[in-house]
Amino acid sequence: MLRLPRFRFVSPPTVMDALGARFELGNDAMYVAGGTDLYPNMKRRQQTPGSVISLAGIASLREIQSTPELGLRIGSGVTLSRLAADQTVRRCYPAVATAAGLVSTPPLRNMGTIGGNLLLDTRCNYYDQTYEWRKAIDFCMKKDGRICWVAPSSPRCWAVQSSDGAPVAVALGASVMLASGGGVRRMPADELYHNDGIRFLNKRPDELLLWYLLPPIGAWRASYVKLRRRGSFDFPVLGVAARVDFLPDGTVRDARIVLGAVASYPMRIAAATDALVGRPLDAASIADAADAAFRPAKPMDNTDFTLSWRKEMVRVYVTKALEEIASRP
Repeated sequence: MLRLPRFRFVSPPTVMDALGARFELGNDAMYVAGGTDLYPNMKRRQQTPGSVISLAGIASLREIQSTPELGLRIGSGVTLSRLAADQTVRRCYPAVATAAGLVSTPPLRNMGTIGGNLLLDTRCNYYDQTYEWRKAIDFCMKKDGRICWVAPSSPRCWAVQSSDGAPVAVALGASVMLASGGGVRRMPADELYHNDGIRFLNKRPDELLLWYLLPPIGAWRASYVKLRRRGSFDFPVLGVAARVDFLPDGTVRDARIVLGAVASYPMRIAAATDALVGRPLDAASIADAADAAFRPAKPMDNTDFTLSWRKEMVRVYVTKALEEIASRP
């Protein structure tokens, strides 16, 4: 049995109290919401904070608010189960509800939060093992070692982004609100992520994710599809989020195709956008966009299935995501 290390647990009632606790406890403290990512990492000694600041008791982080000007404002503490079932989210932002509903299992969705999913640690077959297993191979670059066992000659870590919510956030053009002792700032979702398995977030450790901000609804539609070995449990080995903006005549005005689980960040494919803009969303344009997404996708040998098959699935799943959009009235 893997056991948690000893740590101090703090449960502040408000955001200001949480920020104050983080300031007092310093860099040895980490925030936790549902704990479905942090606590397993602590058991494997991948992360070893001396103090844990729980956000579970902060009611304001569990709110979902809708305004015409701002679109939808989702508190970072909203559980994935609630997000997947919320009628406004399902009606106006079905890709967000779909992604939330595909995370892990029902018990973990009941605990896990959208904030935690957006900030999910990167994963790797060599990293997500017990401390003893990792010690036996002399650890890896991401924790305690000097080498990336996926690409031993590489100067960087290739652990893969495996969040379901992150590709959707980037595809939708969503943003996040971050708070620290220095104030509050808003950041576009596509600026939150960095293509490095270790430094995968452009977010300071002392910053707390407050809100997930979705754009106002308009003449666009979005979808999310996911590939994994077991449909009821696993992390994605490929996630495809798509957003298509339409002109009044039905041609594509703009589009975003974002791949998850093929790199250390949600990978936006500009060539796929170019293949769609100015054309109707039909079989020909979808095939061209799928081919454009296939070419730059370079999955690494750090998750499930073979590399070549996972790359082939990029074309298949981009097609699925766009066909889903095209099928909607």
